[in-house]
Amino acid sequence: MNNRTIILIPSRIGSTRLPKKPLINISGMSLIQRVFTNVDSLKLDTYIATDSNEIFEHVLKFTKNVVMTDSKHISGTDRVFEAATKLNIKDDDLVINLQGDEPFMPLELLSNLINDFINKDCDVISASHPIYNDEDVSNKNCVKVIINSSGYAEAFERNLTKELDDSVMRHIGIYGYKYRTLSKIINLEPTANELEHKLEQLRFLDNDLSIYMSQYKGEVPPGIDTQEDVIRAEEYLKI
Repeated sequence: MNNRTIILIPSRIGSTRLPKKPLINISGMSLIQRVFTNVDSLKLDTYIATDSNEIFEHVLKFTKNVVMTDSKHISGTDRVFEAATKLNIKDDDLVINLQGDEPFMPLELLSNLINDFINKDCDVISASHPIYNDEDVSNKNCVKVIINSSGYAEAFERNLTKELDDSVMRHIGIYGYKYRTLSKIINLEPTANELEHKLEQLRFLDNDLSIYMSQYKGEVPPGIDTQEDVIRAEEYLKI
């Protein structure tokens, strides 16, 4: 029997920069509905994992695929793990952790990521694309990934410590792993490297987990973090 692929979308109510961010209206549809509707067209098992009754009730208006999770989780990874456990996901099933503020994640990228995970030997799969904007090089909010010749991540940096070349790409914050690997990850203590740079993926590398970077040639529209992002998203939808 083939192993399943499950897309889990963590969606929490607390957001300091954009209050009740998942419920914010973007051209007639909430952010969380846009994220779900976009990836649901792949016809995989897609679920929203939330800590909010308000989000839960809202989601039920467009899908029954929603799981209530603890409000005390400190990361989306922990929330995804609880949801996966409640859904009785098997050890070898592939869990895709898709951030709940990415309404325009390209479906080609998602499909490539799933195929790469099947065909590559790795603990974790993530994604990247070339750096098209010079401003991203100096922008600490744009996470850069340094990739070796075999396609695996060697380092993640906010401030690039080497010259920009073909080995440096922009990291896209989407992850895939088998449930058994996710079970291991959530029990790992944060590392000094992770805490210093505020990058959870450094914990994976620090614990010798391999991360294969699925490379996407196009550019991924930005996620939603601020009111300015909402305005840009509405302009994007008019194109």
